Amino acid sequence: MTAAPPPDAGAPIVALHGITRRFPGVVANDRVDLAIRPGEVHVLLGENGAGKSTLIAMLSGLLQPDEGTIRIDGREQPIASPRHALGFGIGTVFQHVMLAPTLTVVENLALGLSWWHRPDRARLAAEFTRTAEGLGLSIDPHAVTGELSLGEQQQAEIVRALLRGSRVLILDEATSMLTPKGVEELGALMRRLAGRGIAVVFITHKLKEAFDFGDRISILRLGRKVGEIPPERLRALGERAATAEIVHLMFGSSESPLPSPASSPPSPRGRGVGGGGSLGSPRPGLSQRGTHGEHGSWPIRAQTRADPSPYPPPARGGGTMENVPAPILVVRDLSVPGHGAAAVADIALQVAPGEILGIAGIDGNGQKQLAEALAGQRPASGGTVLLDGRSIDRLDVGARRRLGLRYVTDDRLGEGTVGAFPVSLNLLLKQIGEPPFWSRGLDRPEEIDRNARSLVAAFDVRTPGIRTPVGRLSGGNIQKVLLARELSGAARVVIYSKPTYGLDVQNIVAARRRIRDAAAAGVATILISTDLEELLELSDRIAVMSHGRIAGTVANDDRARQRVGELMIGAQP
Repeated sequence: MTAAPPPDAGAPIVALHGITRRFPGVVANDRVDLAIRPGEVHVLLGENGAGKSTLIAMLSGLLQPDEGTIRIDGREQPIASPRHALGFGIGTVFQHVMLAPTLTVVENLALGLSWWHRPDRARLAAEFTRTAEGLGLSIDPHAVTGELSLGEQQQAEIVRALLRGSRVLILDEATSMLTPKGVEELGALMRRLAGRGIAVVFITHKLKEAFDFGDRISILRLGRKVGEIPPERLRALGERAATAEIVHLMFGSSESPLPSPASSPPSPRGRGVGGGGSLGSPRPGLSQRGTHGEHGSWPIRAQTRADPSPYPPPARGGGTMENVPAPILVVRDLSVPGHGAAAVADIALQVAPGEILGIAGIDGNGQKQLAEALAGQRPASGGTVLLDGRSIDRLDVGARRRLGLRYVTDDRLGEGTVGAFPVSLNLLLKQIGEPPFWSRGLDRPEEIDRNARSLVAAFDVRTPGIRTPVGRLSGGNIQKVLLARELSGAARVVIYSKPTYGLDVQNIVAARRRIRDAAAAGVATILISTDLEELLELSDRIAVMSHGRIAGTVANDDRARQRVGELMIGAQP
C-alpha cells in the first residue's frame, strides 16, 4: 500500500461524503457526511440504533458503504478490510470486545503481525505493560483474555489500539466501565493525543464526557447526521445551551431524558438489612426510589410460587424496623477459585424482598465471579448461598432459576443471547424443552410466538419482527430482550451486572425504571455496576468490592458518595 502524503494543517484525515448503508428492513446510515480532523476529539452522539456502530464498522473496514465515498488525506480510498484500515492508521476499540478469548492478551497483540516472523512476546508484553501503566491500568499481559472481566478486556483493547500508532483512534463507549478517575485519565490521554495531531473519534452517551473531552460534537438520529457543533460554537454556547440543542437534535425535545443532579429526586436512604451495613435512618418503604411509572401490564409476578414465601412483601410506608422484611437471599463466607489466589473470598451479604443492594468497585475486582457463582454458572470453593433459608449450593442454573433466582449478564451478545437465533427463541433460552413451549421434545411455535409477542410489547423491544435474529438489534433492544426474559414469570431475586452499560440515555432511563419497578413489586435485587451515579440513584445500601472481597457496606445516605469513594481507593470511611 502506497503511503499517502501528509494532510494539510486542519484538513480532514478522513472525510465521509454521502455514506449510506442498508440492511434488510432498515437503512442504518442515510447520506452521512463526516470530517475527522487531526488534533481534534470528535464526539459522536446518538441513541442506540442511530447508526453509530454501522458508521464505525465502515471506517474500520468491517463493512463497506452501499453509496457514498470515503476520502483519506483528500484521496478517495475504499477501506476494504480491517487490515486496510490499520494500514491507513485507523485504529478502533469497539463497544463489544473483539479479542480472541482463548488467547492471552500478549498473543492477541501479536495477531495481525507478519506471519513469517516469530513475535517477540517479551517485548510486546513490556510495551503493553508500560502503556497500560501510563493509563493507570493494571492488566496482566499473560492472562487468558476470556478470564478477564469485560472491563479489563475493553481496557486491553484501548492499549492495543494505542500501541499500533494510529493517526485516527476510534473509541466506541470506551469509558463505560472505567472508574471516574479512569475516565479522567482517559480524557487527559485523549487531550494529549489530540495535542500531538492524532484525530480521536469518541463515541459516548454521556453529555458531560462530550463537553469535558470533546472539541467537536456530531449527532446522529435514525441513521442520519442531524447536526454538528464545531469547536468555536461549542465554546460560545456553553454547556447549558449546548445540552438543550443536543437533546433537541437527538430526541426532538428540549428537555433532557436524564435529570440533572440539581433536579434529581433525593437519593434513597439505606435501611441496612444485614450484609455488614449499619442501620441507617429509616425512610418510607423500600420501594420509594425516586419517581417511577405504574406497573400496568408489566409481566412480573413476584412471590407467586406454589409454596408462598414466609417473608412479607416490602413495606409501603412508615419505615419502622418492624416492617423490615427478612432477607430472602443470604450469602455466607462465599469463596470462588481464581488463578493462584481466590477470585472471590469470604463474601457475606444478604438482601430482602423489595431491597436493592448495590455493589460498587473498579471493574475486575471479582464482581463477575461473584455474580456467576450466585447464578450457578461458576463453582464455589467455600461458603454457602441460602434462598428462603435453604442451601442452593448444589443446584445448577436451571434449578436456581426455577426457584426465582435470575441473572442479567453484562455480556449481552457473547453470553446473554445467541445472535443468530430469533428474538422469540432468545426470550426462552433458559426454558428450552419446558412446557408450554415444548411438548414431548417438539416445539410449539404458536406458544413460542405468543410469548414473544407479549414480551416484545410489554418491554417495548424495537424489532422488525419476533423472528428477526437478535444480533441485528441495537444494544438497547438486546438489553430489553434480556430484561424481558429474566423479569418475566416468578422472578424473586435478580442479579444485574452493569445493566445500562453501553446504552443511550433513553434506554438507561427505561432500564433503571424496570429495576425500580421490580423492586417495588417485591423482587430482591443485587445491582452490580461501575456507574456510581446509577448505584446512588437506585440502591438502598451499597457494598464495595476490592480484590475479591467486600471492603465495606454503607447506607445510601447523604454521605454515601464520599464513603463509597473512600472504600474504592482503600481508605476507611
